[in-house]
This record gives sequence, C-alpha cells and structure tokens, in this order.
Amino acid sequence: MPIETGESTGNPWTVLTSTTKYENAWMEVVEHKVLTPKGSPGIYGVVHPRSLATGVVPVHADGTVTLVGQYRFPLKQYSWEIPEGGGRKGVEPQESAARELREETGLTARRWMPLMTLHLSNCITDEVAHTFVAWDMEQGESAPDETEVLAVRRVPFAEVIDMVLSGAITDAMAVASLLKLRVLAAEGALPEDLARSLRA
Repeated sequence: MPIETGESTGNPWTVLTSTTKYENAWMEVVEHKVLTPKGSPGIYGVVHPRSLATGVVPVHADGTVTLVGQYRFPLKQYSWEIPEGGGRKGVEPQESAARELREETGLTARRWMPLMTLHLSNCITDEVAHTFVAWDMEQGESAPDETEVLAVRRVPFAEVIDMVLSGAITDAMAVASLLKLRVLAAEGALPEDLARSLRA
C-alpha cells in the first residue's frame, strides 16, 4: 500500500531556458536551466529519443521463448534480451514490434497481446517502451540491421525466468516483460492456447 506523504504530485521544477546541446538521427540532448524544487538554480539534461522503444516475447508452441543476444556498446558487455527495437512515433507500436521480430529473428506471429508500457531511465530520458507477447509463430528469414550482430536461441520459458532471476538477463524491457508474463500465467489471465504453450 502506498505511503501518503501529503506532498503535491504536480511539477515542482521551474524551467528558465532550454538549449539543444547535441542531436543526431536517433536522439536529441537538451539542457534545461532550472530552479530546483527547493528554489535553487541548476541544470537538468534530458535525452529525447526520436523513436518509441518496442519489445516482444515470442512464445512457441513447445513453450520455448526466442531470445536475441548482442553486444551492447554503451554497457561494453554482451546482453541476452527479447527482440527489441525502435519504432517511428505515430506508427502503432505493435506494428513496429512485429517488424523488429521479423528482422531480428525471421519470425512472424499471428497472435499478439500487449504486455506493458514502461518509462526507461526516467531520471535522464523521456523514452517510452511498449512490449507485447506474441505466439502462433511462423519461421522465415531474418534481416538484421547493419549495426547488429545477433545470436538467436530458443529457451524453455522456465529457464528464461531462471535467467532473469539469476541476473543472466538484465535488460529492463526483457526483465519486466518476462516477469509480467509469468505473473499473468500464474493468475490464469492469458488466452488458453498461450497458457497451454507456457505449461508445455
């Protein structure tokens, strides 16, 4: 149960000026000169991605989940994730997620269900992520972006959850989406054909 503090939930910051400090095809970095909630002068830098983040948990009839592995440049480490990527603002997030799934894994899904909306690193960016679960899959050819060197593997759902709990999967969209799917499965809140696959 939330603790009530009696404080206002409105915006306590005063923005004095805003200046774009850096931009490219993928993002804009804006520095705001502000008055802090305590009234002191300060600065606040915000990263504005130019796309929406999307992710999808692809579930196969045998209960396996397709994961994608790649080296993440900012982290300087390898990461196992669900298929993820950016979508143009104004395009339905599911459409962008389906494109990413097809490009990264070659998979096309006939059934889709929204999982969650996330705000990623909300102290420095306004990035929004939309994630889904997809099933009833058909395999085709993948076509990764030129910046991607991907490994693709199918892992039983229970083992994927173990990877999350052990810290082998640390990607925020993947962790949140996989645990949400596990909760929905435990609560009997999934379509029966999907639930049956996860029990396989």
